Amino acid sequence: MNTIIESLNWRYATKQYDASKKISDQDLETLLEATRLSVSSYGLQPYKIINVQNPKLREELKAVAWNQTQITDASQLLVFAVEKNLGDKQIDAYMQNISETRGIPVENLDGFKGMIHNAIDGLEEHTKQEWAKKQAYIALSTLITTAALLKIDATPMEGFDAQAFDRILDLDAHGLATAVIAVIGYRHEEDAAQHYKKVRKSNQDLFINL
Repeated sequence: MNTIIESLNWRYATKQYDASKKISDQDLETLLEATRLSVSSYGLQPYKIINVQNPKLREELKAVAWNQTQITDASQLLVFAVEKNLGDKQIDAYMQNISETRGIPVENLDGFKGMIHNAIDGLEEHTKQEWAKKQAYIALSTLITTAALLKIDATPMEGFDAQAFDRILDLDAHGLATAVIAVIGYRHEEDAAQHYKKVRKSNQDLFINL
């Protein structure tokens, strides 16, 4: 069986993590690098990813996430936070990054810069936020898939109070807002959900050929 298909069949939304098992530094580096390289519209990446390692913070966050034990038991907790007031600051920084990475004058990018501005500047703030969240979710998907390939468990989570996360992590001071979170680690042997058969639509129900 194709490795990617086998890995995606193996993964599931892990409910119970083994708190005694930690991800190696090498595997964590691979997961974060894969997420960094994820697809993003224009390549702008209008989000930050916060690796919450402080046990006290994780206990506080669990309390505003329906006390879900994954928050504290998983090896890592990653918070995907989108940038607020998306505009000149982020776009200028991106142009500078392209200029330095590719060794080209930044003024040569004026056309590309203008195209991004035309797409974003006219949007209302909540629309910009929703667009940025979509980009964060794409990165989240890359993380989940890469974890499956490494046989590392991962659970994307939306069951939490986003405003409380922002407050606990002081994200407003950094111009950020929580979009979605993910925990990664290793399933507990007593997690019954690992034995459930995966349920997905059939090819006939999912795909339309025109």
